[in-house]
Amino acid sequence: MASTAPHPVHSTASVTLPPGAVHGEGAVPVAKKVKKEKPAKAAPSSLELQPPPDYFDHRIKIFEKEKAAYDKFVENQPRQEIQVAMPDGSIRKGTSWKTSPMDVAKEVSKSLSERIVIAKVDGQLWDLERPLEASCKLELLDFENDEGKRVFWHSSAHVLGEAAERHFGCHLCIGPPTDEGFFYEMGMGITERNILESDLPALEDVSKLAIKEKQRFERLVLSKEKLLEMFQYNKYKVHIIQTKIPDGSSTTVYRCGPMVDLCVGPHIPHTGRIKAFSVLKSSASYFLGDQNNDSLQRVYGISFPDTKQLAEYKAFLAEAAKRDHRKIGKDQELFFFHELSPGSGFFLPHGTRIYNALLELMRSEYRKRDYQEVISPNMFNSKLWQTSGHWQNYKDDMFLLNVEKEEFALKPMNCPGHCVIFDSRDRSYKELPIRMAEFGVLHRNEASGALTGLTRVRRFVQDDTHIFCTPEQIGEEIAGLFDFLQHIYGIFGFDFKLELSTRPEKYLGAIETWNEAEKQLSSALDKFHPGKWELNEGDGAFYGPKIDIKIRDALRRSFQCATIQLDFQLPIQFNLKYRSAEDHDAVDRPPNRPVMIHRAILGSLERFIGIVTEHFGGKWPFWLSPRQVLVIPVAAPYKDYAAEIVDRLSKLGLWADVDNGENTLPKKIRNGEIAQYNFILVVGQAELDSRSVNVRNRDDVGTKARSEDVPLDIVVSQLLALKESRSLTNKLGPA
Repeated sequence: MASTAPHPVHSTASVTLPPGAVHGEGAVPVAKKVKKEKPAKAAPSSLELQPPPDYFDHRIKIFEKEKAAYDKFVENQPRQEIQVAMPDGSIRKGTSWKTSPMDVAKEVSKSLSERIVIAKVDGQLWDLERPLEASCKLELLDFENDEGKRVFWHSSAHVLGEAAERHFGCHLCIGPPTDEGFFYEMGMGITERNILESDLPALEDVSKLAIKEKQRFERLVLSKEKLLEMFQYNKYKVHIIQTKIPDGSSTTVYRCGPMVDLCVGPHIPHTGRIKAFSVLKSSASYFLGDQNNDSLQRVYGISFPDTKQLAEYKAFLAEAAKRDHRKIGKDQELFFFHELSPGSGFFLPHGTRIYNALLELMRSEYRKRDYQEVISPNMFNSKLWQTSGHWQNYKDDMFLLNVEKEEFALKPMNCPGHCVIFDSRDRSYKELPIRMAEFGVLHRNEASGALTGLTRVRRFVQDDTHIFCTPEQIGEEIAGLFDFLQHIYGIFGFDFKLELSTRPEKYLGAIETWNEAEKQLSSALDKFHPGKWELNEGDGAFYGPKIDIKIRDALRRSFQCATIQLDFQLPIQFNLKYRSAEDHDAVDRPPNRPVMIHRAILGSLERFIGIVTEHFGGKWPFWLSPRQVLVIPVAAPYKDYAAEIVDRLSKLGLWADVDNGENTLPKKIRNGEIAQYNFILVVGQAELDSRSVNVRNRDDVGTKARSEDVPLDIVVSQLLALKESRSLTNKLGPA
């Protein structure tokens, strides 16, 4: 799925460099030639390089000169009375080019001025201490606001960048906020060293020094020429300036302490607003995400306006580490990964049981909802992808093959193949809608550095469906899809939120067609989820707008799995058509085009398994569990009865095992609990005589006393009923 690209001045992940564009000195033209810096060395006991990097002084001299000129410009602006409209409807008076949002906040209350992190002026984010220029509407945002949180973390990224410069003398690249904090990428220069875990405490200490100094964030607009002069020492910044800032235009820089960074901002008033700061980890990356470019180091951090929030976050991280699907996958022998096939999961027998249970869940719903399952090839000639538009828009993310002097590719999605199936014979309006489903194997050429367990892979299966319908059927089909995803997510205990993603920068088709598609989706959202969806502008697929559905797990983390995409373009690209009732009366009538709705609910099965593994913490609900029942005989004479029970349960489609090993009974029970069997059935003489079992429930924590025996026939019926119900509660009820 596509994701929203951060602004190029503080994150340029969406930019693609030509190969070698930032390799070696002089590869990128600069404003002036500068003397090559000798790497400064830090004493082992020092947190900061001595002397500091030459570029500190170079940047500050330019900044101070230009800032003095800007301050004079502000001073000469006419002062006029302005009106500031507040969200509660009240009007406050101020003076243009003098009154700042912070001044207004202080008038309201001291506590408000201390709590807020950023302002919004006429809908635009605005520094709290930047003077207002005219009458306006003003909002004051704190850390609990999503936009306020991103600004807070963006400012914290600058602090981390400053610390990296002071400690390593590195060349900074990009430092955006993320959904879970922030990071900064940096080139390590001629040393080309990796940042180790042992480096992180020093970076955190230098960051805390910057925070203690309460360094002000100062904003300044500079021309492209001045920017090139200021950052001439840093080939990464120079490339961004040259490719993202048009000639004759300008953008902003921000200063805090000795650091001046290319950035659109805005920022918190000063670094002292950050009360809790932690450097979390480091990793390798490529400049602009392109493996043909320089290898960089990326450092991640988190920050809060309150120390209690950091303590809570670290507790959250500890719980997340316990639930890590890679750890649980190994401990429970579900799946593993191997260097011989990076980004591809090896599913072991118990992991395959989970995989197949998900497939059966979806297939059972397909039967109820009139879906037709198909199978299409894994590999297609490039002509297919050229017709669909993927070759022009997605080629770099595909695995390409040369077959008998022609280019082929492994399919990264199923939709073009489904278009071929639809077009394999004449279609009538009486057949529509056709709900075409496939669990096809897909391959996407993800960068090796982006691969993460099951949540980011190269080989995966998706619960793909493409609905071919008439324009009049769109509303009813969308309603059916909302019902479908609500039912499936309810089974797992997920709640979700919806986003409408609109036309991206690169797209197929006419704007009028896009506008109509976006209107149809927004109308459906207003009808079925009024007031409960958000607009995500510019993040649609290249062939159509989409509704992205983000689920939240037990740790309240958000993941995008489901998507509903309305597509008027592919049916045109593939010349898809159907016969309508009116066709026989009008020979010259233009073809009837079906509308194509792309739909996934689980999304990638691999990724969904990673998510639910962490959601349940490895404690699987009975219907999904790969280890449902463990039968333990208390002594050797009862092994045959235990084996008989396992055989009966297995023939009924339940996953049952017997422990006939040499361990003691308490040890066997403990092993079964650790292995997360949902139920342990203990059998001895009393159970053999009465054809019963003694049931232990995994979720009855701390129950050590022997429970009452239950007739085997009743337990079997209860187990089957529990599996059929797909309940989240691990409890046997009345048969």
